[in-house]
Amino acid sequence: MRNIKLIIEYDGKGFNGWQKQPNKPNIQGEIENAIERITGEKVELYASGRTDAGVHAIAQTANFKTNSSIPIEKLCLAINSQLKKSIVVKEATEVDENFHCRYNCKGKKYRYIINNSINGSAIYRGLEYHMLAKLNVDKMREAAKFFVGVHDFKAFKSSGTSSKSSVREIYTAEVIEEGERIKIELTGSGFLYNMVRIISGTLVDVGLGKIKPEEIKDIIENKDRTKAGKTLPAHGLYLVEVYY
Repeated sequence: MRNIKLIIEYDGKGFNGWQKQPNKPNIQGEIENAIERITGEKVELYASGRTDAGVHAIAQTANFKTNSSIPIEKLCLAINSQLKKSIVVKEATEVDENFHCRYNCKGKKYRYIINNSINGSAIYRGLEYHMLAKLNVDKMREAAKFFVGVHDFKAFKSSGTSSKSSVREIYTAEVIEEGERIKIELTGSGFLYNMVRIISGTLVDVGLGKIKPEEIKDIIENKDRTKAGKTLPAHGLYLVEVYY
């Protein structure tokens, strides 16, 4: 029995998230069906974690077990031939039989992209969040530093999360300005439901002058969701990298 690890890129638009669900388009099910068509086997795909409806991935990871003898160097091409163009398997490697993409995960990197121009983009409108009002990037950078470290992020999660603890560690929090676009990049041990989108919404409020950078510390300590910013739309969010 072979254990295969995949690195997957996808445009989340048009999918109801990663997780397999009956009668709803999902990424996990699309890839499992593609693998079944080329191997003749029903497989279970184990991802590093779920992404929500509309969220994109540059390098999601997932693994599955198979008895197929398809050479590893031909596996990506074979799977991709059976997939929608909005999903691409970028890399396939054979890993130890005990490896599990979720349980062996050490951390993740997410990116939220904001188009901070007056008119926005016709081409990238479904791949970034358009914010018409000019944001103060320096203030956003100042505020981002308060998220780094081990904190209880209860103020930055949506209701409905299944996690027992809201304590997480953020390794880095960066705000990068590239022309008319602002990228918020967070790496950490793990993230709560909608945590990155809420942190991004809070940093937008800082950029708009609604929240002072130093107030982030109090929002974290008070654990009050109503004091943090809104949850930004899913289409601006990307899972960039998973660490093992």
